Amino acid sequence: MFHVVLYRPEIPPNTGNIMRLCANTATMLHLIHPLGFTLEDQLLRRAGLDYREWAEVAEHGSLDAYLEDVSPARLVALTRNASRSHTDYAFQPGDALLFGPESDGLPPAVLNRPEVDDSIRIPMVPRSRSLNLSNSVAITLYEAMRQHNFPGLTGEAK
Repeated sequence: MFHVVLYRPEIPPNTGNIMRLCANTATMLHLIHPLGFTLEDQLLRRAGLDYREWAEVAEHGSLDAYLEDVSPARLVALTRNASRSHTDYAFQPGDALLFGPESDGLPPAVLNRPEVDDSIRIPMVPRSRSLNLSNSVAITLYEAMRQHNFPGLTGEAK
């Protein structure tokens, strides 16, 4: 229903945690190269646990390649520089949630692309630079899914 797009992720455990999140929410994960690690990295494997095999992951050589391959309905960028909160945004099925690298977020060259439909932020205190990437993805993805009554998910333990 939604897509998580990591633009040049740098830290293997973050991506492993996000793979696990995507496996548990039936969300497609897209990785935009270059990556700061290999998909065989032990730290990524440890964070992803056995969910990695259940995650649907696609790699793309560049943002242009991703856009050509997927043609997302809407590309929604997450950035600390946006004025609108993620909770004030009306997510739609098919939205692609775009997150930047851990060290400095999405660069202006990406944020200013015409393919980026909207930019949103997760509120935090003014002195803060950023949240952990895997936490940011979880916060945003679950808000998007909440707005649509958690499609395909149950609250029951199996």
